[in-house]
Amino acid sequence: MTNIDLSGIFPPVPTPFEDGRVAYDRLASNVKKWCTTGISGIVVLGSNGEYVYLSEKEKRETVKTVAEAALKEMTVIAGTGCESTGQTIELTRDCADAGADAALVISPHYYHGKMKNEALCRYYTDVADDSSIPVLLYNVSKFTHINLDPALVAELSRHPNIAGIKDSSGNVAQLGEYLNLADPDFQVMVGTAGALFGALSLGCVGGVLACANVAPKECVQILEFLKTGDYRAARGLQLKLLPVNKAVTATYGVAGLKAALDLLGYFGGEPRRPLLPSTDNDRRKIREILEKADLL
Repeated sequence: MTNIDLSGIFPPVPTPFEDGRVAYDRLASNVKKWCTTGISGIVVLGSNGEYVYLSEKEKRETVKTVAEAALKEMTVIAGTGCESTGQTIELTRDCADAGADAALVISPHYYHGKMKNEALCRYYTDVADDSSIPVLLYNVSKFTHINLDPALVAELSRHPNIAGIKDSSGNVAQLGEYLNLADPDFQVMVGTAGALFGALSLGCVGGVLACANVAPKECVQILEFLKTGDYRAARGLQLKLLPVNKAVTATYGVAGLKAALDLLGYFGGEPRRPLLPSTDNDRRKIREILEKADLL
């Protein structure tokens, strides 16, 4: 198995825009601030990074910016999944050259009816065979309408350059199936803070969490509590963060996440159109949620 440590908390960082253009200086400033919070690394070009709205040039420059701003000991994971195998291989190569330590590869999904296990196995195998950095599977069925089932993940886990999976389904039972069936060295990461306590308790090594953008220290603390066996403290903090996680994911989305960042002293800004910014009423509610969770 490729030697990379995926343990810890990784925020999938938003891409800041000013006047519709990527604000690379704002991104670098945000990354430097996140790096003081105890996180293990950064995920760039994820769903919260609005990667589908970035040009190929912007994707490469965004990865380079994050890699240069992050602490040297931190792991930078870049989302490199595209619809075609060739595009994914090319972007993965370029992101590796830009400083990414691993590639997070979403399943191709435009022709989702044809993306059966055989096609997905070939896709991930081809990408991993050609990648100079470890490949991570990315299961996010709410966007792809495809679920990477445990049998497929178990098969892919035995590839020497496929190091782990980020699963954003929130299905803790499925996480357990991955852990039961996959290669012992294969690393499973939970992709939603709402399932963090349960996932870590089962044996997941860490999480890629939207909530970790706005509550990085608290997400890290849940992990630390569980390491020391303080389940009561971990449970209490998990419950406290549930409304925050819901606000910056399901309820208010990327715009809400960015609004929360603005309130917390980061630069959030507006999402790229066609996404619309949060309304004044949304921002008021987000502020109340952050205050109730003692984040403001």
